[in-house]
Amino acid sequence: MTPTTSAAEEYAALLNRVRRDRRVLGLVLSGSRARDGVATARSDYDVYLVVEDGGPLPALARRDALLDVMVLPLAEFRTHALSGSGTEWNRYAFAHAKVEKDTADGLIGELVTAKGALTREEAATLAPGFLDAFLNSAYRCVKSARDGQVLAAGLDAAEAVPYFLTYVFALHNRVRPYNKYLSWELRHHPLSRPEWSHDHLVPLLAEVLTPSAPTAIRRLFTELEPQARGWGHGPVLDDWGDDLGLMRLGAGVPRQPTGSRG
Repeated sequence: MTPTTSAAEEYAALLNRVRRDRRVLGLVLSGSRARDGVATARSDYDVYLVVEDGGPLPALARRDALLDVMVLPLAEFRTHALSGSGTEWNRYAFAHAKVEKDTADGLIGELVTAKGALTREEAATLAPGFLDAFLNSAYRCVKSARDGQVLAAGLDAAEAVPYFLTYVFALHNRVRPYNKYLSWELRHHPLSRPEWSHDHLVPLLAEVLTPSAPTAIRRLFTELEPQARGWGHGPVLDDWGDDLGLMRLGAGVPRQPTGSRG
């Protein structure tokens, strides 16, 4: 790398090299460069190299302003980012990723596809827990607001958003986008409901970061409730009993809750 080398030139050189290296089974391009219209002049190239098991790893890993290259043996790549791997946080990296080198049987592409979306079974298993986690943070938010705890209400509202988004995307067998790509995802790959369209949801999420957070959280919940019931998650909601009333839009100041949720 020289001071005048561009990221595109460095990536092209890497791609040319690994295409001729039999030890490298696959090259996966992720990040901004894999998503049309997201990259800027400062964007690097996020690359996953999948290599043969058992042998010495090629000296290709690097992380700098131009390239971020992770080298993974095939056995590790098979489970990387999947549920139970410990690297689930990295799963969205493979949604919309581009496979630039693959094995003859298309194995790398199959693995990337599996990482980039939830199976119906995964979604059915994960969604109820994230709905419950959203309800817990939403309840804490509105209860703190009721009691004049402004900071606590704001922090709880912020914590509720990732659970909300993970749940909503899971309803579509999709992985929640990183925050950086949320707006892009909603524009280019819309969700099924008008309540979750880009132009409706993004401003509402922004409101969560303002003093109006409790109202925004109530609106998120009120719009979500009928959809959650339609997806068969009514028992998760009903487990909250009378506390659901505090979370609905337009709720007044109720009696002091007596449950054990707080």
